[in-house]
Amino acid sequence: MSAAGAPGVAAPAAAPLLEVNNIEVVYNDVILVLRGLSLAVPQGRITALLGANGAGKSTTLKAISGLLRTEEGEVTRGEIRFAGERIDGIEPHRIVRKGIFQVMEGRRIVADMTCLENLRLGAFIRSDAEVKRDIEMVYGYFPRLKERTGLAGYLSGGEQQMLAIGRALMARPKLILMDEPSMGLSPLLVKEVFGIIRRLNEELGITILLVEQNARMALSVASYGYVMEQGKVVLDGTAEALASNEDVKEFYLGGHGAERKSFRNLKSYKRRKRWL
Repeated sequence: MSAAGAPGVAAPAAAPLLEVNNIEVVYNDVILVLRGLSLAVPQGRITALLGANGAGKSTTLKAISGLLRTEEGEVTRGEIRFAGERIDGIEPHRIVRKGIFQVMEGRRIVADMTCLENLRLGAFIRSDAEVKRDIEMVYGYFPRLKERTGLAGYLSGGEQQMLAIGRALMARPKLILMDEPSMGLSPLLVKEVFGIIRRLNEELGITILLVEQNARMALSVASYGYVMEQGKVVLDGTAEALASNEDVKEFYLGGHGAERKSFRNLKSYKRRKRWL
């Protein structure tokens, strides 16, 4: 149900760059993780994908980027379209070449390479003469990276996240899939990273699908959002509508005021969610 209360997935107004249509994902031929999931990511916008641990958010990104096959997973139903072309089932490197780059949960930078080498690695699909110029562009957004000349494994958590995003930019993507960019960062660094995410969208026009448990920060930069539970979308709407929705406030934004609700009583928690 959409945030406005209408049944089905409410399509954002802008033309979708990415369309995920009623997909199911199965791991090891047995475990059903996504159960008829549909969403649309408009061109040039930030779209948030929210939900608790185990909801299927990271699996959704891996289905889009083609990385499911590395974990014995596959899309068994539905389809994924990027710029009108079906991409489910093709190899990850071909998806990168089409303009999709995933910033993985946990950063996944190459620890025994320098920052510069990591950035050059992000441009591995390119054969143009502007790689050096784009490295300077990345340094413009992340000046700390230019100062770090040692191995990337010695960077702080925040700097590693910046490097992971910078490496994605080096591929000149049309769409960046970001998986939990706030994970393990201090509140001050979270604010800085999300500020840069907003700038990348506004200044470079990069479309972003943002998976994030910090719903408040995600909705502050997104124009549209989806809430996932148990492998499917249960709520969607504009960022403003979701931020003002009473269920989202209670279960994802910490309730009313500073006091956060306790969900230890799982039966009560599920019973009180109007979308379950």
